Amino acid sequence: MQPHATESASPGARAPRLSVIVPVYNGGLQLPRCLEALRTSEFTDFEVIVVDDCSTDNTPQIVERFRARYLRTERKIGPGGGRNLGVRDARGDIIAFVDADVVVTPGTLGRIAADFDADPDLVAVFGSYDEEPAWSDFLSQYKNLMHHYVHQMASERASTFWCGCGAMRKDVFLRFGGFDTARYPHPSIEDIDLGFRLFKAGRKLLLDKSIQVKHLKKWTVRGLLRADIAYRAIPWSRLILESRSLPADLNLTLASRVSAALVGLLVLGILALPVVALGWLPWISGAALLAALAVIVLLLFVLNWRVYAWFAARRGWLFTLGAALAHWAYYFYSGTVFVLCAIAHKLRGSPRDPRFSDAAPASVAAQRGQE
Repeated sequence: MQPHATESASPGARAPRLSVIVPVYNGGLQLPRCLEALRTSEFTDFEVIVVDDCSTDNTPQIVERFRARYLRTERKIGPGGGRNLGVRDARGDIIAFVDADVVVTPGTLGRIAADFDADPDLVAVFGSYDEEPAWSDFLSQYKNLMHHYVHQMASERASTFWCGCGAMRKDVFLRFGGFDTARYPHPSIEDIDLGFRLFKAGRKLLLDKSIQVKHLKKWTVRGLLRADIAYRAIPWSRLILESRSLPADLNLTLASRVSAALVGLLVLGILALPVVALGWLPWISGAALLAALAVIVLLLFVLNWRVYAWFAARRGWLFTLGAALAHWAYYFYSGTVFVLCAIAHKLRGSPRDPRFSDAAPASVAAQRGQE
């Protein structure tokens, strides 16, 4: 990265076009690759601000080696809080968010700048992971490829935001209060929430499918379930219920919702097999139940054929079979979470989230008071 793009800001220095915010906690293994990729960017009119969320490793030394600007939080505030802090210290009028475990391409920042230059009404843009995850194990390949597929097949006119690699006009970010760290103190759907608020307020967000970055994260079963359920499914279900709006995009398409219902029926049918075999349900035979389960499986393949064929073309049918089972597991626990959240929402009689009643942005002062 050229010196003017990474050195600490000096008084009177010209403001860069982009400010790249990289929140990090103990990123010693991945942060160097992230910053090295930024340093080799073809677009040079930018600064890099690394926000260190109380790391205990050699993160400060890594940042110094790459001559990026360095901020350290006084206490752990999570990546959302770190991004908010970085934005307030940023000098560019466009804020680009890049996760510490993400590697951009030489053309990523230039593509972001070009998108904003081409459309003055555009307030935010984001991309997706690429087709070549850093780790070769099944779970890491499946999770990252599924993310890539969902984003690549979604509408370019987005209704949410993704801060793994996304950018937003600074004035709009501040006007809408940034990431809501009171609701989402941990890595969660703070980016989806902010994007949804922008969308409901009539602002224009773009999913630029040409922006593709590499993800360095190695997924484990425990990490995936925690991320998918605790940090995604539960808060996203609550957001949908409180906003009383269900976008038909990304992984909330009609086919996805029907698939979740079918997987629920499939699980119930499998659980009913021993009961039927014992004759405790005389109104249905074992053969009829097996036939019904076969039909459900067939429907699931038909509804999701496009994604499974896509996986097969890239990783083969053996991988695709495992991906289908993992996909159905995702449908099951995500659908179950939504049903349970809907029941709890109904029992509590929760009112509509006022942030979506009048599309009024949160004040910057209120957001600052959350950190």
